Amino acid sequence: MRVLVMGATGYIGGRLVPELLAAGHQVRCLARTPGKLRDHPWRDRVEVFQGDVVSGEGLADALEGVAAAYYLVHSMGGGRGFEGSDARAADNVARASGEAGVRRLVYLGGLAPHEADLSPHMASREEVGRILLEGPVPAVVLRAAVIIGSGSASFEMLRYLTERLPAMTTPRWVRSRVQPIAVRDVLRLLTRALDLPEGTDRSFDIGGPDVLTYAAMIQRFARVAGLPRRLIVPVPVLSPGLSSLWVGLITPVPPAVARPLVESLRHDAVCGEDDLSEALDDHGRIGFDQAVELALRRTDQARVDTRWSSAAWPDAPSDPLPTDPDWAGGSLYTDRRARRVQASPERLWSVVEGIGGERGWYSWPLAWSARGWIDLALGGVGPRRGRRDPGRLRVGDSLDFWRVEEIVPGRLLRLRAEMRLPGLAWLELGVARVGGRTVYHQRALFRPRGLSGHLYWWAVTPFHGIVFGSMARNIARRAVREDPAAAH
Repeated sequence: MRVLVMGATGYIGGRLVPELLAAGHQVRCLARTPGKLRDHPWRDRVEVFQGDVVSGEGLADALEGVAAAYYLVHSMGGGRGFEGSDARAADNVARASGEAGVRRLVYLGGLAPHEADLSPHMASREEVGRILLEGPVPAVVLRAAVIIGSGSASFEMLRYLTERLPAMTTPRWVRSRVQPIAVRDVLRLLTRALDLPEGTDRSFDIGGPDVLTYAAMIQRFARVAGLPRRLIVPVPVLSPGLSSLWVGLITPVPPAVARPLVESLRHDAVCGEDDLSEALDDHGRIGFDQAVELALRRTDQARVDTRWSSAAWPDAPSDPLPTDPDWAGGSLYTDRRARRVQASPERLWSVVEGIGGERGWYSWPLAWSARGWIDLALGGVGPRRGRRDPGRLRVGDSLDFWRVEEIVPGRLLRLRAEMRLPGLAWLELGVARVGGRTVYHQRALFRPRGLSGHLYWWAVTPFHGIVFGSMARNIARRAVREDPAAAH
C-alpha cells in the first residue's frame, strides 16, 4: 500500500516511517523542509514531497495515488493563533484527501476527558480530530497521553525533572492520573491502524497497562534509572504559566513547549475504552518501568532507531534522531577536539590503537595516575589492568580503567569508562582523511546520573584543556615522529 506521512520530521513521524517500510508499504513523506530528512537511514527508500499543510501548498501532488495518509502535524501552541492554523491545516488535509481518493486518514491526538475545560493545546488537538472525523475520508484517530520514549517532549520533561532534582516542590498537577504508553506500542498501533476494516471512522483511546500519578511516574523513573527516591512536596500556588517557567529553568525543555505539556496535565488522562485492542486482537502493552528502561536504552530489546551516523562517528552513543530537538535524549556533555596530522592515516591509527598500558595516554601522566588511584580507593578497577596485546585491540578488551566498546579498524576506537563515576562516560578516538589530509578526531562524552553527575562534570571541566587537549596534541606528534614519510 502507498501511504503518505505528514510530519515525518517530527518525533513520531520520523520513527513511524521505518515501521511502515518494514511492514511492506510504499512510503511518501511531505515536509516543509525536505532537507531535514537527509540524514535518516531510510531517506533513499521513500519519496519526499515539499509542501505545507497550513497553506495547502503541495498537498494535491503528495496525495496523488495514495491509499492512506498519516496526519502527524500539530502545533505546541507556542505562537498566537495556533488554534486557527491547526484547524485550517486539518481542513486542508481532509478536503485534499477526499479529492485525491484517499481511503483512510490516521491521526495521533491527545488523551483527555471529552467534557473537560481543556487547555488550548489539548482543545486544539481535539478539534483537529473532530475535523478529520467529519471530513469526506474515513479517519482513525488515536488518542494517547504521555508517550514514553527518548525524544518525546513529555518523556524528556519527566526525565530532566527526575534526574536534576533530588527534591522538588511541585504544582497540584503531579497528582493527576495518567495512563502512559511506550512509543513502541504507539508505533505498532499506528502501523496496524491500516488493518482496520475499510470505512472505520472513529477515535480510539490508547494507553499502557499502568495508571499512575505524575508523582508516581517520577518515583518509578528514578528507581529504573538507579537514582534515590525523590522528595516531592506539592504546593497549590504554581499556575500552569509559572510551572512552565519553572520547568524551563530546571530543564532544557523550552517554556513554549513546556507550557502546553504542563497545561495538559491539569486533568486526568486515562483511557475510557480499549476498543482498538479488541478490533486488532492486539492486547500486549509494555509496562511503564520497561518502557522507561527501553527509553534509556538499557536492554537489547530497544529497537527504535535513535542512532546518529556519519562518516566520522558511526553509531555514537546516546544521540537522538537527526530531526529531534537539541534538548532531546537527556544530558550528554561533550569535549570535542580535532587536529590535522602530517602523517599517514595508517601511522596515526597505529598510535591510536596502541594507547594505554605501557604507552600511557599521551597526556598529563600525573592526572591519569591520580584518577586511577582515586578510582581504586573508591572500590573501582584502578589504573593497573593494562591491556591484553601491546599493539592490537578488539571489542571487549580491558584497557586500564576503560573497556573497548567499538572498534572500526583504521577509523574509530570507542572506549567505555569502567571507573567509579556518577554517570556513563565514553572516549572516542578517530582517524579520517579530509581533503587529502589526515585528521585526528577526539571526543569525550559523559552522560550524568542525577545532580551529582552534573556537578562532577562542571567540577572537572577546567582540567579538560590540560588532559584532553594535550592528549590530542601528543597523539598527533607521536604519529609524525613514527612516520618516516611525514613532512617536516
